[in-house]
Amino acid sequence: MAAGCCGTKKQKLNNSTSITCNGTSHIPNGVRNGMVAHPEMCFFCFDVLYCHLHSLEPPKTPNFCNDPYPLFVTWKIGKDRRLRGCIGTFNAMNLHCGLREYAVTSAFKDSRFSPITRDEFSKLHVSVSILRHFEDGVDYLDWEVGVHGIRIEFHNEKGSKRTATYLPEVAPEQGWDQIQTIDSLLRKGGYKGSVTPDIRRAIKLTRYQSEKISVSYQDYLNHWRNRRC
Repeated sequence: MAAGCCGTKKQKLNNSTSITCNGTSHIPNGVRNGMVAHPEMCFFCFDVLYCHLHSLEPPKTPNFCNDPYPLFVTWKIGKDRRLRGCIGTFNAMNLHCGLREYAVTSAFKDSRFSPITRDEFSKLHVSVSILRHFEDGVDYLDWEVGVHGIRIEFHNEKGSKRTATYLPEVAPEQGWDQIQTIDSLLRKGGYKGSVTPDIRRAIKLTRYQSEKISVSYQDYLNHWRNRRC
């Protein structure tokens, strides 16, 4: 199931705030032992988007591992890295297929934004987040800001079950503590009532960690030139 994950800008938080997330563990252009995320995954996302924008055949099968993981792809634009799309899945997908699918989905089908255009391609940055180490929380506070991403399940005012998630970097980027993050996530998930301690206590929380790797268009261009040499 696809899920949106990223906040659009720093926000003032109160009980009527409604926003929408991003993962931590940023690693350099190299892979540490035990890490899954690799810059080649981001280069592949650029390849996929370029081919889609220009109606070309999809890129060839990449060389990085094809093990199944939950994942998110995030597109940002410009020097200020303004969010342009962020969608992913909590279902484990083989990485080749999953990144091929969500590179496009996050670029064109994030309902908060218009589809990415050819003119924007050279201004883009892409991040791939590989989600790992899922654990059920004891309660809504059983997670650490800046370490864990969280996914919550709750019932809205009409009794319907809803879910929402923030990747690990969202709370520190916004300057939120745990309560502010939970309250914002309830709003993101569509809860419109008053957020009380009882509402928070009724939440089912899952925490997870993320390996995130990011590259810019310039990184991609340099990589593409090196491949041709």
